[in-house]
Amino acid sequence: MTDSARKSYDVAVIGAGMAGMAAALFAAQRGLSSILIGSGGGLLFASGLLDLLAVHPVPEGRLWSSPYAALAALAREQPEHPLARIDPSCIRAAFDAFVSALDSAGLNYAPLRERNSDVLTSIGTVKTSFGVPTTMVAGVGALDARPPCLLVDFRGLREFSARQIASTLADRWPKLRYQRIDFPGFEAVPEVNAVHLAMALEIGETRGRALALIRPLLGDARVIGLPAVLGLGRSREVHAAFEAGLGVPVFEIPTMPTSVPGLRLQGALETATSVHGVQRRQASVRALAYDGSTALLDLDVTGGERISARAVVLATGRFSGRGLTADRQGVRETLLGLPVHQPASREAWHQRDFLDPAGHAINRAGLRTDAAFRPLDASGKPAWPGLFAIGSILADQDWMRAKCGSGLAIATAWAALEQVSQQLRGSQANVSAR
Repeated sequence: MTDSARKSYDVAVIGAGMAGMAAALFAAQRGLSSILIGSGGGLLFASGLLDLLAVHPVPEGRLWSSPYAALAALAREQPEHPLARIDPSCIRAAFDAFVSALDSAGLNYAPLRERNSDVLTSIGTVKTSFGVPTTMVAGVGALDARPPCLLVDFRGLREFSARQIASTLADRWPKLRYQRIDFPGFEAVPEVNAVHLAMALEIGETRGRALALIRPLLGDARVIGLPAVLGLGRSREVHAAFEAGLGVPVFEIPTMPTSVPGLRLQGALETATSVHGVQRRQASVRALAYDGSTALLDLDVTGGERISARAVVLATGRFSGRGLTADRQGVRETLLGLPVHQPASREAWHQRDFLDPAGHAINRAGLRTDAAFRPLDASGKPAWPGLFAIGSILADQDWMRAKCGSGLAIATAWAALEQVSQQLRGSQANVSAR
């Protein structure tokens, strides 16, 4: 391909999970041309909940009602953590912009406040999270007040059991009961899929038949819980129809992956980035090199494609996203061979107890960066002035145990794009980092 045919962008984002989607969105909102490279498959495993920070310190398992109070403690006690290096005002702005974009794409979240919420899971445990889809909000209030509640599930939906939830919560919620019904049109199907049910409920006739089956079961129930199958791309409409048809608040409970809320989130982010003019390539980067102030990226597509960008954002994730890979010699960054902060030996990767509350050192391995979120080379300097790293590939965090995965993705994307925007516009002001 000749240079004249090569497409050029302000920002190339590598990785299309939540961090990559957020980075491309924030770049476009700042008026920067951007291209998003990657498949985005990781979002299929999302619950739809947007965690910010719920647990700190991780070894103690301390739960926080306020994520911002938790962030303040994190900044004092673990200043190397990526979230501890971003001003809380920027984290607020990042979440507001992210949720607003989702809302414009048809996926609504409850207003973001200063507190975390407790949300039911598909096995009856309680998850503490920050951003809650409106289809799940009634369950937050029900967990607090514990009114008479009916849980309904569907025969053949193996990833969800209303009976299990009711059994787990029997002592805590005595007025919680359950019923299992056949899903209309799937009576003869031995095993049903949540995605198929969600799509079916977008058809008015199927929805009406489902409501007719549930109404006689209401009894004294003042709230109804259902598996998260109330529509795929039209969840707002389907949820509203269920509340109107049953006459009581209705809440969804996230199912096991691959989840409908994860698909909704992916679809809404794809819509939001497209509306903002983000270009997309469902491909991998075969090679990345720097030519002065420009990065050259060779994409692994039929016939090959080379693009150039003034800045590159690595949002490639950890092992499942193939941003990191491990072998007998240690952990490596896959694309550029950047130094990975990690335990000195494989023997130190894991604790002897798999369920050790402190977690495992390997979960905190990753790239270290400077204050602008530029990954460091072996000499401790930025590998390239226009290269940035965000999300779970960053070192010194255990996002699963700290319940901060979405916060890590969204906040670091915002902070990095603030730096990119300033850099590309010729300013060295440090707006986001402490």
